[in-house]
Amino acid sequence: MSKLTLNEEALRRRTFAIIAHPDAGKTTLTEHILLAGGAIRAAGAVRARGENRRTQSDWMKIEKERGISVSASVMTFEHAGADGVAKMFNLLDTPGHEDFSEDTYRTLTAADCAIMVLDAAKGIEPQTLKLFEVCRLRDIPIITFINKLDREAQDPMALLDEIASKLQLDPAPIWWPAQSGNRLRGMVQMGTGTFQPYARKVPGATEDAGHPQALPLAEAGRYFEEGEHQEMMDAAELVTGGYPAFDRQAFLEGHMTPVLWGSALRHFGIDELLAAIGEWAPPPKTMKAHKAAPAGTRNAAEPVPTTIAPGTDEVTGFVFKVQANMDPNHRDRIAMFRMASGSFKRGMKLKVQNTGKQLSVNAPIMFFASDRELAEDAYAGDVIGIPNHGVLRVGDSLSESGMIRFAGLPNFAPEILQRVRVKDPLKAKHLKKALDGLAEEGVTQLFRPELGSDFIVGAVGQLQFEVMADRLGEEYGLEVIFEPSPFAEARWIAPTGDATKADVEDFMSKYRGQMATDIDDDPVFLAKSSWETGYVGERFPKVAFTKTKERG
Repeated sequence: MSKLTLNEEALRRRTFAIIAHPDAGKTTLTEHILLAGGAIRAAGAVRARGENRRTQSDWMKIEKERGISVSASVMTFEHAGADGVAKMFNLLDTPGHEDFSEDTYRTLTAADCAIMVLDAAKGIEPQTLKLFEVCRLRDIPIITFINKLDREAQDPMALLDEIASKLQLDPAPIWWPAQSGNRLRGMVQMGTGTFQPYARKVPGATEDAGHPQALPLAEAGRYFEEGEHQEMMDAAELVTGGYPAFDRQAFLEGHMTPVLWGSALRHFGIDELLAAIGEWAPPPKTMKAHKAAPAGTRNAAEPVPTTIAPGTDEVTGFVFKVQANMDPNHRDRIAMFRMASGSFKRGMKLKVQNTGKQLSVNAPIMFFASDRELAEDAYAGDVIGIPNHGVLRVGDSLSESGMIRFAGLPNFAPEILQRVRVKDPLKAKHLKKALDGLAEEGVTQLFRPELGSDFIVGAVGQLQFEVMADRLGEEYGLEVIFEPSPFAEARWIAPTGDATKADVEDFMSKYRGQMATDIDDDPVFLAKSSWETGYVGERFPKVAFTKTKERG
């Protein structure tokens, strides 16, 4: 039983996501943060050989084979910082590949802070920029970690200038590297002048060498070659005067990013990053919500805007992801539930706001990628898994009263539409059930045309179809074929401001052959081209054709 108050428990939580362009080293960094936090004993490089060195945060077969993250995962661990206060870290590992941007967006709704990983040789890459824009939309403060210092890197000042110009963020260097690649000597902490030496891996050694103890830069001459030591002291002085000092308030408001450096693969700079997250990342914040009458109530009044503080007594939160079959030995289905307030205890009853259904949460899970343990309690900022059989969907709000609704999570119109059929026609019913399950998880979107028996699946990118085929085979024993669809775009339809339901029905009757329903039975127009979308939009001004739909 916690002796801390609800506010004190919330204040020691740090819930953060890691975002990066593919191959920037995000998954390796995740592993080494877990290692530094004491959560695992050995970190596996993404392409390490042998099952005992597989990465802990990538658990799907396709992730292990390709060395990429394609599914958001959650890891929870407790770690005491330099101040001796034990903090609870909830690390949300997101897919780096742009084909899974929708999954990343949903995961960021559950994060209070983001760690942006940049490749020291490549700087800001296209997908980094997209993910940053999502963070900006959600006012999420960003800590920058510039990775792969063990390889040849760009000039550090050029990297900081790129952050300032492309992201409109003031970079505040916390550490500064002493060269890179084969000439990497270590890094110096701005303000304190503390130098952290770098130990190169001994050729032929199976394990990395431990990095030497930090010491004052003025006393670190033995780690440099002739002339380098003075250069480093001059550079540290120049950087201190040339860049703004770190201002936590400016960071929390999204104007400044603290910049740290290191090599995730060589476990260099990781302890410093973990300390920065513990010290600067914000605890759970007050969230906007609506207080609604319980589902099914007659003549219910309009929902009233409200705010939910982390210290509020009532247990509240929302589902930001649903994941099925994390354990291949069991047909499990886990809803990832981000706590917004209250003190959750195992066995509590929670109500789903939009359906009024009551759940007895008897086996809540704390995640460690594919490993898990029962959660006896949880507080604001924590992420717990709620096993369920189709009761919970992405975007659902849960609370003790069933009256709190948080803003729904959006569905985005897919960029590729394909038909899918199963090779064995006798398994058609199994295909429908499997597609429903994957659509509810948000792996792909599923559209059922009003005419015909085809299933149309939509995705942001081609890799999503490959993951889908892999999972249908592995988890459901279904061999499927994807075929080109006659449709190029999907748009949700609804009446415009002064229009009525009859106006929408009139449109639907004229385009019956191109109408479909989504997983929520909402009407969707399937267009053959972007030109057609524009054309029907002009012909039917009383119908809104939208690229996004809010769920929950």
